[in-house]
Amino acid sequence: MNKPLFLLALSLPVTAAIAQQTPPAPAERAARMFEALDTNKDGKLSKEEMPERFRENFSRVDANSDGSISKEEHVAVLTRSQQRQDQAKKKDGSQPRPVPEGIEAQRDLAYADTDNPRQKLDLYLPKARKDNKPLPVIVFIHGGGWKAGDKSGGLNNVARFVQSGEYAGVSVGYRLTDEAKWPAQIHDCKAAIRWIKANAKEYNLDASKIGVWGTSAGGHLVSHLGTSGDVKQLEGTLGKHLDQNSSVTCVVNFFGPENFLSMVRQPSTVDRTKGKDYPEALLLGGAVPDREAVAKEASPVTHASKGDAAFFTAHGTKDPLVPYAQGEEIHATLQKAGVPSLLQEMTNGGHGFRSPILDERVKQFFDLHLRGIPAEIVTSPIMVEGK
Repeated sequence: MNKPLFLLALSLPVTAAIAQQTPPAPAERAARMFEALDTNKDGKLSKEEMPERFRENFSRVDANSDGSISKEEHVAVLTRSQQRQDQAKKKDGSQPRPVPEGIEAQRDLAYADTDNPRQKLDLYLPKARKDNKPLPVIVFIHGGGWKAGDKSGGLNNVARFVQSGEYAGVSVGYRLTDEAKWPAQIHDCKAAIRWIKANAKEYNLDASKIGVWGTSAGGHLVSHLGTSGDVKQLEGTLGKHLDQNSSVTCVVNFFGPENFLSMVRQPSTVDRTKGKDYPEALLLGGAVPDREAVAKEASPVTHASKGDAAFFTAHGTKDPLVPYAQGEEIHATLQKAGVPSLLQEMTNGGHGFRSPILDERVKQFFDLHLRGIPAEIVTSPIMVEGK
């Protein structure tokens, strides 16, 4: 399926400036995009004025087949695309979920100083704290192949920690690949961490004790937060809190991709050697073999170094999408760099699993690194019942 023309916005310098302001209405945004593309200012777009990878959509947008795209044609297509996108968001489960007893929710807090609904976070606080000390924070980042998912699902994961009165919880939204390519996703996540630190005093949070937890694509992003806290070129410039850093204390990574270059060669139900419509290709802007430099930068293993956050990685041995070898690779890379790392084998587990034993080990990990509670965390394999 051809990409909607509204993705043209991703390749234009003007959109970076627009993203820092209140987003205009779809028609106005489309008109601005048209003006940016119309380099010779003749009031129409030729195929040559389009970025090469979007020229395949030209005839579809050229409704009257006159060999050029008028502003009216351009605006009409982009407006319809935005309407379809908005309708899809209403159906993707992104509506606020009921808040469990004992939790106070503050939702849709803008962390990047924009009105973009994807650049917002939900903050969950216990109504009854154990004491008056600043609370450590567990930040959840959702999965969905970087192209789907929503921050609303994070509540299910952090709720038990918040209800204990010992933690605050945060669930972070980020721009998906239909809106922006790498490194937008990690820039968003880092801006969210900086926002938490900058606002820690207001909510009585401990800015020095932040753990991050993610699944699948979210596992990749939290792994990246854990290894690239000292990589300045990946910080981005989003938000008002650039005086803060994006380093985190610890990482819980559930089956996240860790090295895009090695994953291409590993057995999977996803053919990553060709095509441009699989998740990593959509994230990177092209097939991994054709985007090696970007793929390397986007791989958490690339940035692992002494002093990184402590890791707990859980991965299924029969994961059909992200091979178990990815968990082994990040674990070995971190150990070699002198970073505390635990690898939890989920025997017979696929791309997703549940286990009360795993839940307890995750709690021990967070308690150890965020609350200083001593623990000898066992990582013997956990058998997952086949579905």
